[in-house]
Amino acid sequence: MKNRTEVTQFILLGLTNDPELQVPLFIVFTLIYLITLIGNLGIIVLILLDPRLHTPMYVFLSNLSLVDFCYSSAVTPKVMAGLLTGDKVISYSACAAQMFFFGAFGTVENYLLASMAYDRYAAVCKPLHYTTTMTTGVCACLSTGSYVCGFLNSSIHIGDIFSLSFCMSNVVHHFFCDIPAVIVLSCSDRHVSELVLFYLVSFNIFFALLVILISYIFIFITILKMHSSAGYQKALSTCASHFIAVSIFYGTVIFMYLQPSSSHSMDADKMASVFYAMIIPMLNPVVYSLRNKEVKNAFIKVVLEAKLSLGLGF
Repeated sequence: MKNRTEVTQFILLGLTNDPELQVPLFIVFTLIYLITLIGNLGIIVLILLDPRLHTPMYVFLSNLSLVDFCYSSAVTPKVMAGLLTGDKVISYSACAAQMFFFGAFGTVENYLLASMAYDRYAAVCKPLHYTTTMTTGVCACLSTGSYVCGFLNSSIHIGDIFSLSFCMSNVVHHFFCDIPAVIVLSCSDRHVSELVLFYLVSFNIFFALLVILISYIFIFITILKMHSSAGYQKALSTCASHFIAVSIFYGTVIFMYLQPSSSHSMDADKMASVFYAMIIPMLNPVVYSLRNKEVKNAFIKVVLEAKLSLGLGF
């Protein structure tokens, strides 16, 4: 406890010190967060309201939307408040909480993307057995397992990092309490903590990527064997959205966490983190849902029902 009280708060440097950019960035991030909020919560509401969307694919999608909203909310409101008020101070406990929830929901998304890849494999490669393969129980286990892995992983990181001493600089060269940016401030020997970070993140990423890669190998083999152009286009369209999201997500995560600490560039990390923490949660509803006919039909149905109820009310 003596070591932990040596630093009671951290100072977040943010994205820029240029006062002329503070208001424009606040406006941009506010719009991004509003789109993220409306898009992800809107998807969840649509899936809950339309019984036709109560299938494994959309259960995973609703969980992905919830996770995107949660880990964006762990970071973006604090960034917006800092840009608006100029307050860059974050308490020790708030920093730990922000790091915990961001890491937890980021890891949950990692495993949800792997679960969605398996779901797409079952739908494309085993269509006749899809209902028996992706049962409600299997879907619930994959979703629950993703959350368990995410929160367990984040608990290990937080317990490890905040057992270190922070007795020198408390200036975080980032716009939020991300693990690489905070761990370099420790005046303890952080070699073991960096190894724990590297190996745990490596395991999480490459295990999920292995599931995704194997699923896509079988999917592409099945697609190449298809004789129907309609079936070919449908399968390709179904997997394209997931493939785009996977590429953006894992490209950013690998850049952020799987390079040696000596080669870390904080400015480059900040730019990558903007995509990881803010842009990806905003894009996922577009990538996954707005291109999906069933979701569009559900949205139109809700709008028509709302108009009808308003008309009857008058």
